[in-house]
Amino acid sequence: MAHIEAFRGIRYDLGHVGSLSDVIAPPYDVISPELQTELYRKHPANVIRLILNREEPGDDAGHNRYTRAARFLKNWQSEGVLQRDSDPAVYVYHQIFEYGGVQHTRRGFMARVRLERFGQGRIYPHEETHSAAKADRLNLTLACRANLSQVFGLYPDEENTCQEILEQAVAGTIPFEATDHLGVVHRMWLVTDVAVISEAQAAMADQPIFIADGHHRYETACNYRDKLAEAGDLPVNHPANYVLMMCVSMNDPGMVVMPTHRLFRGLPNWTAEQLIATLGDSFETRALGEGPELADEVWENLEAEGSQENLALYTHADRRWTLARLSAQGRQRMAEVASEHTVPWRGLGVSILHRLIVETLWNARSMPNPKYVHLVSEVVEGLQQGDPDNPNAPFPVAALVMPATVQHVRTISQAGERMPAKSTYFYPKLLSGLVINPLE
Repeated sequence: MAHIEAFRGIRYDLGHVGSLSDVIAPPYDVISPELQTELYRKHPANVIRLILNREEPGDDAGHNRYTRAARFLKNWQSEGVLQRDSDPAVYVYHQIFEYGGVQHTRRGFMARVRLERFGQGRIYPHEETHSAAKADRLNLTLACRANLSQVFGLYPDEENTCQEILEQAVAGTIPFEATDHLGVVHRMWLVTDVAVISEAQAAMADQPIFIADGHHRYETACNYRDKLAEAGDLPVNHPANYVLMMCVSMNDPGMVVMPTHRLFRGLPNWTAEQLIATLGDSFETRALGEGPELADEVWENLEAEGSQENLALYTHADRRWTLARLSAQGRQRMAEVASEHTVPWRGLGVSILHRLIVETLWNARSMPNPKYVHLVSEVVEGLQQGDPDNPNAPFPVAALVMPATVQHVRTISQAGERMPAKSTYFYPKLLSGLVINPLE
């Protein structure tokens, strides 16, 4: 079951920092060096100094970006820049954003969620993770003894019962508000009424949770808890037995899953004809037109069909777009090369692209990582301007691929599988700096 708890969060005192917009940041793993510098300049107490402190000359085991983050966290609390809430709360969190020319509001709430190792309860991962990122986050957690950013969890709730309980509690009250660098508006309210929190806990009690984003942070929280347990008895209600999580209903009207398109590096500079030859009888193909600027029309057609088995491939050599539709022979080949996976996993567009096309038909397992982008405009820009990491080099091949849905996340995760990396992109990202969860 999903066991949620209210907690006394650590938050910015607006009397000290002024605007909340000046001290928040997106998750550490989407912050470029340029954005890191911008956030450093924005405010001396921006949360970037906690979640992604800079490396400095002379750093060593005793003085480094983790110890600096811990020192900032301690000093800001002693100075009153950060203050701990007086009462335990559940934090209602809305994100107002535009996508596809339409305004959306994604609603959720932040709370402590009791940790369960993946495979040992009802909290499920959906994507693969990397050990280096987990080591980095564990070092930061050990230094700061706090969850500085929240994990993003999804739960099934057809009637949005839990969220509506909390929405009624904050109706008509003024939220804390921040606007991020992408123009997304973030609003947060505190719910401290014990009866309301108990009702929300009961509504969540039988729900599974699927990690949408923040797998590294979740597994880090488990590792941190285990380290404390190794050092001595860990009381059942110790904060380290929980992790800060944003919980969003899979049925929330504001739920948007964006695609992750690929701009490939390290492939031959094929023409469309040559690329089609590599696909063999695994795909039925059709010419769609030429020129990077055709990407919008190509994507609209893919979205209209809505099939995970359809991909659009671009070849730089002749500037042509090709529709590739998985054939009956391709399904059979996919079943052979991914026999260890379930039918739903094998039916994902990203699975077909990477397991069947990249790894099998192209035999390109060792090629450099592609450039991942989410907007069609970013695809067009990449095709027109080339690879920014390799000046004057074009991307030889690009792929437009359908996003996995929240139902894919649920089905595949409950089967004990993880999707290929970059299968989903939940937009918008959650802010760091709204509330910190102390682990002491």
